Amino acid sequence: MKKIMNDPKDFVKEEVEGIIAAYGDKISLLNDDFRMVIRKDAPVKGKVGIVTGGGSGHLPLFLGYVGEGMLDGCAVGNVFASPASSKMADLIRACDAGAGVLCLFGNYGGDLLNFKMACEDVEFDDIKTEILLGADDVASSPAETKEKRRGVAGIVYAYKIAGAAADKMMSLDEVVRVTKKALENMYTMGIALSPCIVPEVGKPTFHIEEDELEFGMGIHGEKGIEVKKFTTADEIATNMLDKILEEADLKSGDEVSVMINGLGATPTEEQFILFRKVSQILKDKGVQIVMPHIGEYATSMEMAGLSLTVLKLDEELKDLLRYPASTPFYTNSNK
Repeated sequence: MKKIMNDPKDFVKEEVEGIIAAYGDKISLLNDDFRMVIRKDAPVKGKVGIVTGGGSGHLPLFLGYVGEGMLDGCAVGNVFASPASSKMADLIRACDAGAGVLCLFGNYGGDLLNFKMACEDVEFDDIKTEILLGADDVASSPAETKEKRRGVAGIVYAYKIAGAAADKMMSLDEVVRVTKKALENMYTMGIALSPCIVPEVGKPTFHIEEDELEFGMGIHGEKGIEVKKFTTADEIATNMLDKILEEADLKSGDEVSVMINGLGATPTEEQFILFRKVSQILKDKGVQIVMPHIGEYATSMEMAGLSLTVLKLDEELKDLLRYPASTPFYTNSNK
C-alpha cells in the first residue's frame, strides 16, 4: 500500500483538518470536532437546514458540498463507515434556524439507522425534521424494488436542488417536494476498472483482472451485475446509457443534466471521451443536455472507473439547478 498519509488511524482527522485549513473562510468545525462540518454562517435565519452524513473516502462527497446554495452541515464517518448518531443530532441542532431540517443522504443501512435515531433525539428540542434518501444506482436493484437501491453520485444533484430551494426560503414541505422530484427522476450506472484500498485495512477491497471491467459496482466495492472484457469508450458509454434508458423514459424534446463522475483514478480526459458518446446518443434522440457535470463528484479513494448519472428536468428543477452555489468543491458558474 502506497498512500500519502501519516498514521492510518489519523487519516480522516488529518484530511478534515487540511480542508478546514484551506477553506476556513467558507466552512468550520462544530464544537471544534472534525466529525462535524458546517457552513460558516449556519444557521441561516428563516432557512430550512440541509444536512447530510456518510463515510469518508468519497471526496468531494459528502463534506465537500457544505456551503452556500447546497448543504448547511455534514457528519463525518470513518472511511466507508457511518457517522455516529450523536454527531448527526448535534449537527441538526446547529443547522436549525426554526424552519426545520432536511436530512438528505445515501440509502445505506448504517446511515439510515443513525439518522433516524438523531431525528428522534432532536424531537425533544422541538426541531422538525424530514428524511430523504438518495437511491439512484440502477444496477443495485430492479425498478420494482427501487427503494432498495444504493445512493451514489446522483445525490450531488439532490444536494444542489435541495440547497437552492432552501436558499430561496421555501418551506420544509416545499424543499422536500422538489428534492423528492429530483430523486425520483435520477438514474446512475457505474463501472469499475480497479479496486481501492481502505487505509486501515491496507489491501484492495476486491479483485478484477487487467482485461476486465465490472458493470454496476458500488462505490464501496459492492458487487456489480456483470463482468465484461475491456472494450472501447464508445461501447462502454452505450452500454451504461442503455441501462439507464430502459427506465428513464426519455423522448424528443426532453431536457436532462448529465454527470460523468470519476471514481478517483480515471483521468478527466477519459471522462470527456465517454461524455462525447453519451451526448451524441442523446442528441440523436432529440434530448437536450443542460449543465453537464464532468469531473470527480463522488469518488472511492483511488478506484479506477466512473459513473454516469442522468437527471430528467422540468422547468422548476432546471431553475433550481442553475441557482448559484459556492462550496469548497462545487460552483455552478463553470457548468
